[in-house]
Amino acid sequence: MTKDATDSSGSVLKRERVREHLLGLIDIRRPGDAIPSERTLCATLEVSRPTLRAAVDELVATGLLVREHGRGMFVAPAKITQELAADEAAFAMRQASGHWSSRVLEHSTVQAGARIGRRLRISPGALLLYIARLRLVDGAPMAIEHLHIPADLVPALTPAELEAGDLYEHLRDHHGVYVHEAQQSIEPTVVNEAEAGLLDVPLLSPALLIERLTTDSTGRPVEYVHSVYRGDRYRIVSRLALGVSPGPPPGPSPGTALSGGHHPGIPPGDLGRRAVITSTTTGDVHTSPR
Repeated sequence: MTKDATDSSGSVLKRERVREHLLGLIDIRRPGDAIPSERTLCATLEVSRPTLRAAVDELVATGLLVREHGRGMFVAPAKITQELAADEAAFAMRQASGHWSSRVLEHSTVQAGARIGRRLRISPGALLLYIARLRLVDGAPMAIEHLHIPADLVPALTPAELEAGDLYEHLRDHHGVYVHEAQQSIEPTVVNEAEAGLLDVPLLSPALLIERLTTDSTGRPVEYVHSVYRGDRYRIVSRLALGVSPGPPPGPSPGTALSGGHHPGIPPGDLGRRAVITSTTTGDVHTSPR
């Protein structure tokens, strides 16, 4: 690994620690609540003001924090969430194109902390395996992944294992962990300086922030991961099967106003209130023009 790549890796991991702390503060506050000042946060986290500001800038850009001049920083209004498939609908995630490989940037055992502990339903003091890895497609950098796995599930998972083959197949075959389903969110973001260095893109390039909580066949959380994917080379395509249940839609109760939902790209009301949408999602890697 070159010195520049090593420096970028170290910066990413430092930014990750700051980001996790800020997200933990956001989790326990309501929209509009203030978060501590930059001076207080720098002292608490023992980081420089530029490092803190870079992490805050990222969360402002993704709509999680709001800066108000002369007043400070506040939790942003809640985002509108749209699920592509109803709970009872079938959902399938197909494998993305290209040959995927990995390079481990960090592999360590750490305490879960409050925020990730809540997601994995474990104690904040419980140990988990933290892995940062660079995902490559046909040798080109595509994404940076930050994985968190309860340590008692994978007591002997090594960096070499994380760089070879499919992680979920490895968990099944070597650790008896049978991944069953996941809840995943996707939203736009931009890359910071360290991420730009690892992904070989300009600073503030568009990217996709993907967060996923994976559970096994018993419903136990086995992995929390968030990833930054290059926006210039990666897109996600959803195929929607549009079906309307037979019979007229139910009318509102007397004195009740209609309030329909909204499916992305489909005007509200076009499908009626008893419409069912199922989706199949695929990852599509763009061929680089360079």
